[in-house]
Amino acid sequence: MLRPKYKAFKTNIMANTRPPLEFIEPAFNPWVYRLAKLALPGLRRWGAGIQEIRGENVAQLAQLYRQFDDGDIRLLLAFRHPRPTDPLCLGTLMSDLLPAAARAQNVPLPSPVHSHFIYDRGIPLWLGKGTGWLLSRLGGTSLRRGQLDWAGLRSARALLAFGQFPLAAAPEGATNGHNEIVSPLEPGVAQLAFWAMEDLKKVNQSLEIVILPLGIQYEFVSPPWDSIDRTLCELEAACGLTPEPMVAGASPEERLYPRLYRLGCRLVRLMEEFYARVYQQPLPSDLEIQSNEELAERLQRLLDAALQASESYFNLRPKGTPIDRCRRVEQAGWERIYREDIQDASQISAVERGLLDRVAAEAELRMWHMRLVEHFVAVTGSYVRENPTVERFADTLTLLSKTINQIRDRTVSPPSFGDWRVRLKVGDPLYVLHRWETYSSNRRQARQAVEQLTQDLQVALEKTIDSSTKNDLL
Repeated sequence: MLRPKYKAFKTNIMANTRPPLEFIEPAFNPWVYRLAKLALPGLRRWGAGIQEIRGENVAQLAQLYRQFDDGDIRLLLAFRHPRPTDPLCLGTLMSDLLPAAARAQNVPLPSPVHSHFIYDRGIPLWLGKGTGWLLSRLGGTSLRRGQLDWAGLRSARALLAFGQFPLAAAPEGATNGHNEIVSPLEPGVAQLAFWAMEDLKKVNQSLEIVILPLGIQYEFVSPPWDSIDRTLCELEAACGLTPEPMVAGASPEERLYPRLYRLGCRLVRLMEEFYARVYQQPLPSDLEIQSNEELAERLQRLLDAALQASESYFNLRPKGTPIDRCRRVEQAGWERIYREDIQDASQISAVERGLLDRVAAEAELRMWHMRLVEHFVAVTGSYVRENPTVERFADTLTLLSKTINQIRDRTVSPPSFGDWRVRLKVGDPLYVLHRWETYSSNRRQARQAVEQLTQDLQVALEKTIDSSTKNDLL
C-alpha cells in the first residue's frame, strides 16, 4: 500500500531549560472514546498498515472481564510491546475481539468495553500537547520513566485498585523492536500489583488481583523481500559499504543474511572506533569480528561504553541492568532540562537563563548515548541467524535504521516494509493474592516477591510468542 513519504530533517539538539513536566490526570470522556473507536479501523488499516488482527484465547479474557465487572477481581493487562502500533491492536481487542468472544459464550459485558492504560509522559513531548489531552480523555494516566513519579504512581495504583476499567501496562517499559523476543521486564508492573493490593486491604477489601499476559506478534501479509533489499542498500551506503554480488540460485534469506551480518559488523566497528578515540574506552576497534558470538559480545561491550559516556557526565555509577542504567541516565538528564528547582522563570536574569540552557543542552547531548543503547537492549547477535524469517530481517533493519539516522542527526519515519497481520494471544493469568503474605512480611521478602512475580510474568509473556523454527544460516 502507499504510504506518505517523510522528508528527513536535522534535529535541534540544543535543548532549552523548560518548566517541570506536570502530571496529566486521567479524565475519561465517553464522547472522545466513541470518536476514537470510530477512527480506530482507519488508523489501524491505513495509518499502520495492519490489515488483520486475530485473537487467541480471548474467551479467557471475556471471563475475567466479567468477573472484574461483577466486582470479584481487579484486572491488569500486561502486554508485550514490540512496536509503536501496539495500542491500536489493544484497542481492536477491547472494541471488537473481546465483545465477539463474550457473545459467543453468552457472557454479558458492560458498555463500553475499555481499559485504562499507562503511557510515558514523554509521548506528548514528541507528538504534541494535543496527544496528552487525547490520551487522558481515553482514560490514560501519564508516568515519567526512570524516577519516582509519585503523582503518576498514585494515579496508576488507584486505577488498578478502584478504576472504572481494567488497567493496561507494558512491563517491558518501552518498545523493544523485536517481534519474537521479550525484553527483560522492569519490576514496575509487579510492584504496582502489590501496591494496589495494599490499597485494597486498607479499605477492607480482599479482592484477587489478576495479571493477564497479552502477546502481540506481527507477520507480513506477503514477504517484502524487495523492500528489505532496498533498505539494506540504503544502510550499506550510509556506512560506506557497497552491495556484494548476488549468489546465483540462493533464497532471499541466504542472499541477504551475509550483507546484514556485514552491515552489523561494520556499524559496531565504526562505533567502537568512535568511543575508543573520543571517550578513551578500551574497545577492540582494530580487530575484525569473526563470528556471531563475537559480534554479540562486542556489541554488549560497546553498549556499556556508550552508557559510561552518559554516566560519567551525570556522575552516575554503572549499576544494574542496561535498562536500569538507561532509566537513571534519562532521569538525570530530564532533571537538568525540566527544572523543578525554578519556581518563577521570570525572575531569572538573561545570563542565568543562558547558563541553564547550556546545562540543558549538555544533558541532551549526553542522553544521546543512552538513546543509542535503548535501540539494542534486546539484541542477541543471532536473532536473524537462528530463525531467518522476513519479520526478523525487518526487525533488525528497523533498529539499524533508527541507530544510523540518530548518528546522522536525522529524524525520519522508520522504514515501512509492507502490510501486517497481527496475532494477539491471551496468556495464562497470574494471581497476586496468595503472594501477599510473603510480600507483607518484611522488606527483603517484599523485594523477593516482586522479583519472583516479575520473573513469572516474563515466562508467561515468552509463552505467548510463536517462533516457528527454520534451519540456521551458516
